[in-house]
This record gives sequence, structure tokens and C-alpha cells, in this order.
Amino acid sequence: MSERPRVTVLGAGSWGTALASLSARNGNPTTLWGRDAEALAGMSASRRNRRYLPDCDLPESLAYQADLGAACADADLLLVVVPSHAFAGLVSEIAGLRPGLDQLAWASKGFEAGSGRFLHEVAAELLGESAACAVVTGPSFAREVVQNLPTAVTVHSPDDDFAQRVAAALHAPTFRAYTGSDLVGAELGGAMKNVLAVATGVADGMGLGLNARAGLITRGLNEMLRLNVAIGGRAETLMGLAGLGDLVLTATGDLSRNRRLGLALGRGHSLDDAVREIGQVVESVQTADEVMRLAERHGVELPISASVRRMLHGDITPREGLQLLLAREQKPEYSAELFG
Repeated sequence: MSERPRVTVLGAGSWGTALASLSARNGNPTTLWGRDAEALAGMSASRRNRRYLPDCDLPESLAYQADLGAACADADLLLVVVPSHAFAGLVSEIAGLRPGLDQLAWASKGFEAGSGRFLHEVAAELLGESAACAVVTGPSFAREVVQNLPTAVTVHSPDDDFAQRVAAALHAPTFRAYTGSDLVGAELGGAMKNVLAVATGVADGMGLGLNARAGLITRGLNEMLRLNVAIGGRAETLMGLAGLGDLVLTATGDLSRNRRLGLALGRGHSLDDAVREIGQVVESVQTADEVMRLAERHGVELPISASVRRMLHGDITPREGLQLLLAREQKPEYSAELFG
């Protein structure tokens, strides 16, 4: 194989650390950037991310850099892994430091705060419509990636060559990176599954049983499919890793912050207490609003997502949300337009 690309991962949270660790293990010269210089120095000294992954060893070859300009200067591949609300600000900084930057990948999930835009729309505005953009998404808990446990993700980009380059940098015997070209569907799946994971967590927190969990996952997937078709995504994207795969993992795995939020709400805890106990960004709180705004703009009914939004705003209790869902009229399982 040709010389390995120089990779810079931007964002030293759990997922950024995991992807940087993976890239370094793959033999790519890899730098992990974060805003907290003291935390990065601690990671360099201990080879551990004490805050997010305290019991996971990081590769000796992984480098750390708190200066954004230095981190980006010589990188062949920039991979942004920050919460969605911080995405625009960071990409704007990068664009100023690397004028003419014509490619960017990210593993962030969600919408731009306030505008509700997809992250690929934000990147296109800041870097130009001709820039090659790619999203890394799919069912992947950071801890298991650092522990070298089997994982499969997908890299979507309209630029097939760029998608392949990003996937090749990450692909490994225990980390399969597939490719696709549906940025809209891939980003919708990565964002919307967080909202639906809250719903399944609530049901489990209320002790409603495995039947209820399976029903919510399946009907939640139906909501994802209907909205995806309405906004121009492809159904097959959400039947794969970016949709069904990520939804199942996030809705059933207790490493999921959004599922844990739902569990706490289902057990009667307040939203503030639940978020405080989790101690990390919980994307579903903002994402539920953006999903519903998108649905309303396109005239798509999303009863589960709507109930989650109302619960997160304190308008209804989990029990009232369940009653609203159970009171809905009988109907066909799928609408004709989903699969043609």
C-alpha cells in the first residue's frame, strides 16, 4: 500500500479519542486535537483519556496537539469529531487556518443548533460547494472501538474517491468501514436515532417489556424512513448501518447516553438530574426539536418523535406520552411511497 495519510482528529471526547486511537493503530501518523491543553498533556503522559475512557489504553504512536493551526497544518485528512453544536464554529476556524481546504470528514451527529441545517450544508457554506465532504456514521460505541472489539460503520460522500480514502484510513480487521453516497440519509439516521433511543429508554425505564421495546424500534425506523424519503434521502441507507444498525445499538445498549436519558425519565427522574448524572452532551435534547421542525416543514407525521420532544420539554409525562401513542387509530404498517 502507498504511504499512510497523516490524520488529524479534531475533538478529544470519547468518540474522537476512539477514532484517533484506531487511526494510529492502523499505522497512520495521527494527531488528536482538543481545546484543553492540560487534559491533552495528561493523555500524552498516561496514554489514557481519564475523563471519557479512563480504563482504556491508547497507542504509543498517537500524538496530541492543543494548537489548532499546528494540528491542521500538514494533515492529509481532517476528521472532525465534536458535538454538533460546536461543528460550525470549529469548521469556520479550520477554514481560516487552511484557506482553500477542499475536503473534510466528520463523525459528528446531529444538526446545527438554531438553524436546524444538516452538517454537510454547514460544511458546504464554509468550505464551498465544491469541497469533498464525508460523514462517518453507524453503530459504534467508543469504548468498544478502543478495546479493539468488532465494529462496522459506513462512510458516505457524494465523492466516491474521498469516501474510499476516509474508509481506507479507518478500515481494520476489527473495524469494517463500508462506503455510500447518500449524505442526507446518513446524517438523518445518525441524528434521529438519538431521539428514538430516548423513547425506548423511557419504555424500559417504565418496565414495559421487550415487546414494547421492539415495537418502538421498528415503528421508530418507520418514522426515520418516511422523513428520509420526504427530504430526498434513499430508503436503503436507513435499512443499513447508518439507520437500522445505529438505531438498534443506541436504543438497546446502555453505553448510549440517549438511552440512559430515557431510562432516567422513565424511572421518574427530572431532565436536569438525568443530564447532570450522565455528565456528557446528550444530543437528543436539541435534536428532537430539529427533527420535528424538519418533519413539520415537509408535512410528515412522527408520533414517537413528537412525544419525545414533548417529554423533553416537560409538556407531558412519560406515561402521558405512552397513552397518546396507544390511543392512535389502527392503520397499515407501511405507506406505499416508502419502497415504491
